[in-house]
Amino acid sequence: MTDEAPRPRAAFDRRMLEALICPVSHGSLDYDAERQELVSRNANLAFPIRDGIPVMLREEARILD
Repeated sequence: MTDEAPRPRAAFDRRMLEALICPVSHGSLDYDAERQELVSRNANLAFPIRDGIPVMLREEARILD
C-alpha cells in the first residue's frame, strides 16, 4: 500500500477547442470546466477530458439528459 497524494488534474488547453470538432455531428464543442468534458449539443453527447486530454470516442461519451 502506498501513501501517494492524489495527483492534481492536468489542465485542459482551451485553445484546443479551435481545432476540435465533435466526431459524431462534426459540429462545435463547448468546454464544461466543472465536469471536465467537451459538450456537443448537436450530438447530445459529452466527451470526457482525462489528464488534460480529450477522449473523443463515441463509446466513452456521456449522453446528455
